[in-house]
Amino acid sequence: MSQDIEQLARANVRALTPYMSARRLGGNGDVWLNANEFPLPVPFELSQQTLNRYPECQPKLVIQRYAAYAGLTPEQVLVSRGADEAIELIMRAFCEPGQDAILFCPPTYGMYSVSAETIGIEYRTVPALSDWQLNLPAIAEQLDGVKVVYLCSPNNPTGNLINQDDIRQLLTMTAGKALVVADEAYIEFCPQAALTGWLKDYPHLVILRTLSKAFALAGLRCGFALANKPVIDLLMKVIAPYPLATPVADVAGQALSEQGVALMREHVAQLNANRGWLQTELAQLACVEQVFPSETNYVLARFTDSPKVFKTLWDQGIILRDQNKNPGLSGCLRISIGTREECERVIAALQAFSVEQA
Repeated sequence: MSQDIEQLARANVRALTPYMSARRLGGNGDVWLNANEFPLPVPFELSQQTLNRYPECQPKLVIQRYAAYAGLTPEQVLVSRGADEAIELIMRAFCEPGQDAILFCPPTYGMYSVSAETIGIEYRTVPALSDWQLNLPAIAEQLDGVKVVYLCSPNNPTGNLINQDDIRQLLTMTAGKALVVADEAYIEFCPQAALTGWLKDYPHLVILRTLSKAFALAGLRCGFALANKPVIDLLMKVIAPYPLATPVADVAGQALSEQGVALMREHVAQLNANRGWLQTELAQLACVEQVFPSETNYVLARFTDSPKVFKTLWDQGIILRDQNKNPGLSGCLRISIGTREECERVIAALQAFSVEQA
């Protein structure tokens, strides 16, 4: 009978390898450094009790406060169930299954391909250069039939910013043909690189944001698409009737208050300091071949024996993210920035490992 049910499913869904989120991969530990979350809970409490009523589709306070925070107008902001929903909404609004394509540049975030496969949209990949910047000539050759180009800056899992001159060239070559979607999930860790000021010049630019990282609200599932009104209007046609639950909108509104934004900036300063310490300590370890620069709340490092490192720390309850299967990332593990104590535990475990291997 289960075989009959599977035959009812769409062929591309039967063949789909789902996105393996940190929680889906599991593990038993007390130092969780595999999902790029803020390591401590934040002190928000629910104030809305009207759970018998449906919420607003686009909660006004959340929209107004995010617009003010981002330096945009409310009509340029759409709020969604995390940035992941916005990734998919863009495909549903702009791509014809079986006809149009999206394009992205691995190694990068895995949901671009999963969303495309789920909907039945072709995806094309143009591997990043060795410094993880865009290969613009190769992208130009692949743009025929492409409706959306996704780029992640700072990029997950490598941690680097995409060169802004290259992004301008990409916007020029896609004008009138395709959207360019800049995924800025980690932009709070390098706000000087934000592209929001570019929206006035590029009608086909879309920016994705989230409260999951610097705002320390991964469990809230609240994200944003920032774009000009014509794009937002189209996304509103395909979004679910009530994307944000009342408690989500309640806490998001508090997080985007002046006090909430100030708290986020304190957290960013703490994590950036911890990141600098962790990078310095990692670079001194015998088992570490390379520590890559990062503009985010995680560090990518290449190890001499990453499978053994990963398992050794896993067995000690320190959960990292294995990146070996990503193009160009053999030997690499991604380490989310935790508290200073958690970072110290990672270094102590790696020092012990290095001594044992010597």
